[in-house]
Formats: sequence, C-alpha cells, structure tokens
Amino acid sequence: MPDFVRVRFAPSPTGPLHIGGVRTALYNFLFAKKHEGTFILRMEDTDQKRLVQGAEQYILDALGWCGISFQEDIRQGGPYAPYRQSERKEIYSTYVRQLLDAGHAYYAFDTPDELLAIRSQVPAASREQFQYSARNRMSLKNSFSLPPAKVQSLLQEGEPYVVRLKIPEHEIISFQDLIRGEVHFHSENLDDKVIFKSDGFPTYHLANVVDDYLMKITHVIRGEEWLPSSPMHVLLYRFFNWMDKMPQFAHLPLILRPDGNGKLSKRDGDRLGFPVFPLSWKDPTTGETSHGYREDGYLPEAFINMLALLGWNPGTTQEILSMNELVSLFSIDRVHKSGSRFDPEKAKWFNHHYLSHMSDSRLTELLEAYVSNSIDGSFLPADKAYVCRVMSLIKDRATLIPDLWNNSRYFFYPPTSYDIQLKDKIWKSDTNFLLLTFLSAVKDLSVWNPTSFHDFVVTFTFRQQVKMGQLMNPLRLLVVGSNQGPGMAEIAALIGKEDFIRRIETGLERLTP
Repeated sequence: MPDFVRVRFAPSPTGPLHIGGVRTALYNFLFAKKHEGTFILRMEDTDQKRLVQGAEQYILDALGWCGISFQEDIRQGGPYAPYRQSERKEIYSTYVRQLLDAGHAYYAFDTPDELLAIRSQVPAASREQFQYSARNRMSLKNSFSLPPAKVQSLLQEGEPYVVRLKIPEHEIISFQDLIRGEVHFHSENLDDKVIFKSDGFPTYHLANVVDDYLMKITHVIRGEEWLPSSPMHVLLYRFFNWMDKMPQFAHLPLILRPDGNGKLSKRDGDRLGFPVFPLSWKDPTTGETSHGYREDGYLPEAFINMLALLGWNPGTTQEILSMNELVSLFSIDRVHKSGSRFDPEKAKWFNHHYLSHMSDSRLTELLEAYVSNSIDGSFLPADKAYVCRVMSLIKDRATLIPDLWNNSRYFFYPPTSYDIQLKDKIWKSDTNFLLLTFLSAVKDLSVWNPTSFHDFVVTFTFRQQVKMGQLMNPLRLLVVGSNQGPGMAEIAALIGKEDFIRRIETGLERLTP
C-alpha cells in the first residue's frame, strides 16, 4: 500500500448513473475512507457527441443522495483542477505530441466510409474481428504507410485525422489486478486504439491515463467492462516512462440480471418493475421517464447497504451495515471475482429493515415530506406526537416510504370507501344486529385504552356467544375500510372513542341496503 491513497470516480455524463456506476463510486469512497485517503470526482466528457443535457447534474445529485462525497471535484476544485476533461484539452495535446515524436502513435487519415468499404471486403465470418492493427496498418492510410511529405501535406490541408496508439507486435502485456490476480493480454489480439481526434479532444484511453498520472491516482477501481482496455493503458504508462507511477488496478465484477444471465440493464428493470437508477431520470430527447430508488421510496442508507453487498462481503454473516461500518470493514480482497446477481426483493428487504428500526420521529418527518410532495399535507394533523404514535404502530408493515402513508391514512381520516368484496365474504345475516348491539354497549365503556378495549371485546363476544372474528372483522372494515392494519384495540385507542363510534355508525349507514 502506498504512503497515501488517492482514488477517483470518473463517469461520463452521457446519461443517468446506473446502479453499477454508483457501486463503483461507493467502493472507491469506502476504500479512500478506510485508508484515510483522498477521493476525487472527475467528469470524463471528451466524447462531446454523446453528452446528454442534465446528465452531469444528475450524477452530482445522485451521489449526493447516496451520501458519497469527494475532497476534489468540479464544484469545489482542488490542487489538480480542472476536473472536467473538456477543460483540459491543451494538456492532452502535449502528451499526444510526445507519443507521436517517440513513434508510439501515428496519424490515421482513413475516413469512416473508407474503413467501412475495407471491412465489407473481408469475409463475412471475419468482419467482427476486423481490426486496425499491425497486421494491416501498412495497407491503410496513415503516417506509417504514407511518405512523410504526403503526411505533412495532408495535415497542412486540414485533412481529418485521428491519432492511433501503435500496439507492439508479439508481446504479452501483463499487470497485477487486485481482484483477479495477474492478468495477461497478447498484443496480437489488440487493435491500434484511437487516442486523439482532429477536433482536439482525446479519447478515454489517453485522457484517463494522463489525468490519473497528473492527479497522482494510486488505485484505479473500476468496472469489469474496462478490463479489455487495460493493456492499452499499461502501454501508455510504459510509453510515457511512468511505470513507477502506474496505479494499482482493481476491476469490479458485473451486476447481473435477477436470473443471473447477463449484465443488469435498464430494460431488465422496465420489464420486471424495479429501478436501475438511484434517482428518477427524464430523457431530454424522448421525454421518457425512468423511475429511481429515491422516488420509489427507498432510503439512501438501505440502498447503499444493499449495493455494498452486491459483489463484496465483510467476511461475516452480518448484513445490516451502516456507512461507518462499511468503511471499517471494506477491503478489496473481499470483492468477488464473478458477477453478482441482483435481487429486487432483497433490496426491499433492506429497506423494510431500515424503516422498521427507524425512530418514530424520523418516520414522521419522512411521512410529512411524502404527503406534502405526493398527496396533500392537509391530511396530517399538526399534533406530531399523534403522528409518531401512528408510525410506531405501522412501521413494521412498511417496505417503502409510500407504505407509511398507505398503511396509516385511516388514522388521519375515516374511510371514504369500503372493500365490498371483503364485506360479501365476512358479512352474515346477523352481522348488523351484532354490530348495533356492540355499538350500544361500547358507548358505556369509561376507560378507553388498548387493554380496556380488548377486555371489553372478550367479555362481549363471550356473552353473545360469537367468535372474536365475527365481530372484529366487520368492525375493522367499518373503521379502516379494508382488512389492513394493526390490532383493532390499538386502532380504536389511538383514533379515540368518539371517532371510533362515529365510523361504525357511518359505515353501517353506507353498507346497509
């Protein structure tokens, strides 16, 4: 381990941040915190054609909601600013020139149409394997195949070009991955990647290596999808004579679909009905809205807890872990090598746990915010102590934040409709008479609390020679409107005797033909 740790999360603002990206940011954050290091947010926006309006702010908002913070980023700056790659164009030009002068890179003037025509001449079975590489670069249009005078002429005339990295022949490129051990690549299987475009922007391969070096990054913790690009990055460190400063790499496993077959995508979430983004996202082009974990009613601490265990384990059976506990326990050597199957029901399990163990006052705040934003704040009474008591009764039944309202609204106003299918199932010929008899008797109950109510019901049903359910099920329908909720003694005690009696009278009027 180096004397200091500097890690970065470097997303491209080309759309919303997938939960896989959030997990990458989280592991970097935990690693930096664990080693008292520095965590950097860098925006890799060199692919200007793919930038999406609002994506950069979305990334900032999403990571902020998750509780993932940075010491250096595009907002607060830092000693290696700017942290937006589009503002670092001049820096990259210097390093491209260095590679060109050393013969490690070259100009390529082939147009997309020309390359497409060449590819079309390749046998159909081999077209997917067509690469711009040592095998064919001398037959293509570049500064190795063309005379120097011709190359200079094309550059002076403003001919469009790209700069490609020259991959050496017959070489095995190796590096030590902190998760996967020693990794080997044969250079014959690599193509001469584009590292710089004629518009003055570098591609990811050059920009991320230059920036990681200049920003003194010690560990690159990123997704498995970048593993095939790693040999090009190792070569760039070698060509720049920076091997002694090359960061240690750790390539994280994929997050897989619930069935385990393939990488989790937005399409899977849409098909199966769960979010794959931390926050909701509205596509600025199509207007299509994708829902997010925040808007679906997940708590950020539950979301982060779930995500942390999706590809890593603490070495114990403990599943509920606070952010501080995650920091204390996190280690790269416990990150899995293979992909981790995403379980949407497990995500709900985590959220249910956090809600059910949350303080009543905090739940009251969540309910008030939800009702104010999504329903109508006037439904909630000003008496916070009353709302807290309600939350105490229903929180064990809540999985998502909207459940706090859906499972408690009958505490704040009487039902306006009734489950008729339930009535048809539980209503007997003598139910009305039984309820009227109960109503007459319960009006004389002087002490009104859960214990006295329960004792009264036990005595009443015994004297009437009926089963408890014959009375309590119709009572619940009249008071709640359905068969949901905690015990009737707790409901009756909390809404009060007057409201309880009024609901029974009103319900009987509405449900009696």
